[in-house]
Amino acid sequence: MSGENGVREKRFTVAIFGSARIDRNSPIYWEIYELAKMIAEAGMNIVTGGGPGLMSAATEGHKAGRRGGETKAIGLRIKLPFEEREADHLDIKREFDRFSRRLDEFMSMANAVVVAPGGVGTLLELAYTWQLLQVKHISNIPVILLGDMWFDFIDWIEKWPLKHGLLDPEDVALLFPVRSILEAFDVIMEAYRKSKEECCE
Repeated sequence: MSGENGVREKRFTVAIFGSARIDRNSPIYWEIYELAKMIAEAGMNIVTGGGPGLMSAATEGHKAGRRGGETKAIGLRIKLPFEEREADHLDIKREFDRFSRRLDEFMSMANAVVVAPGGVGTLLELAYTWQLLQVKHISNIPVILLGDMWFDFIDWIEKWPLKHGLLDPEDVALLFPVRSILEAFDVIMEAYRKSKEECCE
């Protein structure tokens, strides 16, 4: 992908979803910074919502980890009724009027997804990604749930929708809950290795 028009990029790209409300004083801000730095050092792009909070942490960390100018931080912004600060260090920006079109663009780019703590917007991004994986509209994209809040979410899934037959165990197996960025990075690297193998077959 290059330029404002969003020409497709072949480089492995990690989507990072998370709250715009988390500031630099929060430990999770710096965890996302470090994870994005590791992603850049490994030669991968990131794509975020392009806003403040954890999105800004990701772009800042990605810039710090770059070796040269080949990897990119891409921001897919959504027009909102209130002014939201743009993330720093974005290389490519696109704006969307509708969440649905923006979500489709995320899915067309992402080779792996990291879902950090967040609210309604983050839950929407998680649910949309998970739904597309469930019905096999996309495949081979790990959905990494980073942080303690998601373990409570998995507990709820197992207690309610899974227990009552509203989900299958295979649906839950599409999610990778992790407690640390090192665990998250291991899952990303495994997906990266698999993608390289598939390209060479």
